[in-house]
Amino acid sequence: MAAASSSSCGGAGCGAHCSSSTSSSVEDAPEGILDRLSISGAAASCGKCGGGAVVVVAGGVGLCGECLRAQLFGKFKLAVTSNAMVRPTDSVLVAFSGGPASRVALQFIHEMRSKAIESWDASNSQALPVFNVGVAFVNESALLSKTECEVEQATEDIKSIVSSLLPGDKAMHLASLDDVFSSESKDGESRLRELVGMIADDTGREDLLQCLRMLSLQKIALENGYTKIMLGSCASTIACHVLSATVKGQGYSLPADIQYVDTRWEVPVVLPLRDCLAQELRLLCEFDSLKTQQLLDRPCSGINGLVASFVARLREENPSREHTIVRTAQKLKPFPFNKFSANGYHDFLPSRLRPKFQDVDNDESAFSELLCLICRSPFSESELQNLESTRHKSQKKIDLYTAYCCQSCHFQILPGGRDLYDHFFSLLPRFWTERVDTASASHSSLRDQIEDYLLEDDDDGN
Repeated sequence: MAAASSSSCGGAGCGAHCSSSTSSSVEDAPEGILDRLSISGAAASCGKCGGGAVVVVAGGVGLCGECLRAQLFGKFKLAVTSNAMVRPTDSVLVAFSGGPASRVALQFIHEMRSKAIESWDASNSQALPVFNVGVAFVNESALLSKTECEVEQATEDIKSIVSSLLPGDKAMHLASLDDVFSSESKDGESRLRELVGMIADDTGREDLLQCLRMLSLQKIALENGYTKIMLGSCASTIACHVLSATVKGQGYSLPADIQYVDTRWEVPVVLPLRDCLAQELRLLCEFDSLKTQQLLDRPCSGINGLVASFVARLREENPSREHTIVRTAQKLKPFPFNKFSANGYHDFLPSRLRPKFQDVDNDESAFSELLCLICRSPFSESELQNLESTRHKSQKKIDLYTAYCCQSCHFQILPGGRDLYDHFFSLLPRFWTERVDTASASHSSLRDQIEDYLLEDDDDGN
C-alpha cells in the first residue's frame, strides 16, 4: 500500500500547526520514524515479515510499520466488504475531524476507490460503476476559545489534506455546527450558544454536541445525495463509549451504537475501523506521514472525560483491554437496524456473502423501534410505557416532547426545572421536533379512526 502524499507545504513548514518536520530530513524518513516509535529497541525485528524494527505489538506479535499498515488496511477492507458497507452505486461521505482515526479512514477508502477505478478501467465490460467519496468537516469553533487566525489555519490544513489525495475529485463540505439551525434562525451561532448554555451538566453538554454533530453530517449527506456516512470511530473510542453509556444508564440502547452498520438514521452510518486501536492508527499516521489537524478538537469532560482517563490507564497496563471491552459488549444482541435489509442489497456482493443478507427474517428486519427525540436511542419497555401513558393523558405538546426523550437525556441534557422546558425545546433544531409532531399527528389520526369504528359498532348494537 502506497504511503500518503506529503503535506502541501512540501516539508518546508507552513506555520505553527504544520505537521511536517523542519529540524532534520532524517526524521522524515521511514527509518527515522521507526527509530522514534520502536518500543522494543533497534534490535527487535518484525514477528511477521522478519525484517524492520518493531513499532507496535499487536496480538502478542511485534509488527514493523509495513506490516502494521497491511494489518490495519486488512481489517478495514474486511469490515467494508463483509458487512456490505459500500456498494458500487454508493456515494460515501467521510466524516473527517482531522484526527488520526478519521485520517486513516479517509486514506483507506481513498485507496479502495483508487483500486476500484483501476479495475474498472481495465475491465472490458465496465458493467459496475465505482462508488464516489466526499469529505465533511464540521467546524465547532463557535464554542471554542480559538482565535480567528487559528480557525482559518486549521480549516486550510483540513482542505490541504483532502486536496492532497489524488485523483482530486472528492467534494469537500465545510459546515459550521450552527448550520443545523439555518432553517429556523438567522443567527444560528447565538441559538447554539443559548441552547448549550441551558445545560448545567458537563456530560450533557458534550452528549448534546455529539447529537448535533451527527445531525449536521446527516444534513450534509441529505442535501448532497450521499447514501452512506463513514465515521472514524475505532475500538478505543467504542470501548470508552461502552463504559460511559453503562454509567449513564444507556445499557438497553448500547448495542445500537457499537455495530459496524447503523441504519436508524436517514443516511446509514458505518464504522469500518471498529476493530482498530487508536494507538495503532496514530502510529500509522506517523509512519506514513499522514498529516492530521486537531487544533479544533474539544477535550472530553464530565463522565466521558473520567472514562477516557480510566481506559487510558487500562491501556498502559494491557493494550488489549480495549479490545476486551468491545468484544464483551459485542455479546449484546444488536437491533434490527444494525444491518442492511436483504432487499436488493446483496446484488453486488460476492456469492459467498449473499446468504448472510438473504437469510434476514423479514419480521426482524422491519424497523419498528421508537427512538429518542435527541440522541436517537431506541426506547426500553419502561420508556415506551411512559410514552404511551403521556400520549393518552396529556394534550400539551411540551409533555409529548419530554416523553419522547430517553431517560439518559432526561437526566443529562434536559434543564433542571420543568418551567425551562418550553424554551429549551423551542431552541432545538426543528428537524428533531418535527419528527415528534409528525408521529403525534399520525398516532392521533389512527386513534380517531379506531374511536369512530368503535362508535359505529355501538350504534349497530343499539
